[in-house]
Amino acid sequence: MTIELRHLRAFLVIAEEGNITRAAARLRLSQPALSRTLRQLEDQLGTRLVDRSTHHLELTAEGRTFRDKAAAALAAVDTALDPRSLRSWPLRLGHPWAALGDHTIALLRRWDETHPDVPLQLLRIDDRTAGLTQGKVDAALLRGAVPRAGLRTELLVSEERVAVMSADSPLAALPQVTLADLAAHPIALNTVSGTTTMDLWPSAARPTATIEVSNTDEWLMVVAAGRAVGISTTATPSNHTHPSLVFRPLVDAPPVPVFLAWREGPGHPAVPDLLALTHEVVASGAAGTRVSRGSTPPP
Repeated sequence: MTIELRHLRAFLVIAEEGNITRAAARLRLSQPALSRTLRQLEDQLGTRLVDRSTHHLELTAEGRTFRDKAAAALAAVDTALDPRSLRSWPLRLGHPWAALGDHTIALLRRWDETHPDVPLQLLRIDDRTAGLTQGKVDAALLRGAVPRAGLRTELLVSEERVAVMSADSPLAALPQVTLADLAAHPIALNTVSGTTTMDLWPSAARPTATIEVSNTDEWLMVVAAGRAVGISTTATPSNHTHPSLVFRPLVDAPPVPVFLAWREGPGHPAVPDLLALTHEVVASGAAGTRVSRGSTPPP
């Protein structure tokens, strides 16, 4: 048997619905037909993708890995068959938040100047890999650990952490803050794509309250409303200025690495050019910052 696109699409719907009956209704198939399609796929791969021992269907470890591969494969097919891609092949650059920080505008301008025939699309996707493992983008700007197998990464820069609070917070009166200062307040955690966890604090001095959110917009609103304080990086102030938000250096937390990530294997041919240009832009920005800080003020 040859695996066809219908097998992949059926499996992804099953994985999303977590139930064969609902998946069959969504696909407008009978339940026996969908179960047969799933068995065919598993037989061809030689492994069990779905654990059927519970009432709520669960993916096996192999099933979770295959889900990402199947999504990426279908996205690649959809892109290849899109008539618009025959005229130009956009390079899709994903990010879950803050893109490349202060370097973002410079990167976009430099790309337009040097690669006018390859549109660079900057896409914010609320996902740990900014849609990279699902094939929604060709490369991604990611912060913190990138543990996913099948990805290649290269370090671009490290960003210092900042504490973020509402303008009327008592912490706003401090020129800089520490983790101990924050521990007395609820902490806003972006559990989908954020880099802050309770592991930042010593186990005996962790905050007792957290507010979990699923994207950057919710995180900003929770902090601006004074319901919690947040931890981010120096990339955030330039991208999310707001009169209700105050940013202060967080002096005792480790910096956050920023990577360019892309999938292993065949991909967009312009990814190497993007990597090279991103390094150039970051280096130019760092050099400009050093010159600015070291310059002598005019008499």
